Amino acid sequence: MSPGRSGRPCGPAKGRPPLVVFRRGRYAYGGVVKPSRARPTRRYLPGSPFNVPVVESPVETFAVGDLVTHDKYGLGTVIGVEDETAILVDFGTHRLRLPLPCAKLIKL
Repeated sequence: MSPGRSGRPCGPAKGRPPLVVFRRGRYAYGGVVKPSRARPTRRYLPGSPFNVPVVESPVETFAVGDLVTHDKYGLGTVIGVEDETAILVDFGTHRLRLPLPCAKLIKL
């Protein structure tokens, strides 16, 4: 070890490996930085009241002639269905193509 300013050898404190400085101010003793581990996912117990299974609502299917209501456009009638991906609705004043599922559209 080389001597420091005071003439004493520079080195680790008693019982510690040398302090190593890494980029961005990270320090580690012995030059070893342990990798951070991702947190494990929470383990839910089968009898836990917080382990409620998610109930998926059934997908609404529309047919030509169904009455629907929209939050913005009001009452309308389905005039066309495109492969369960979109529907054409006549709201009286105008006709719209709405993609499915549409949260603002309710089948009556």
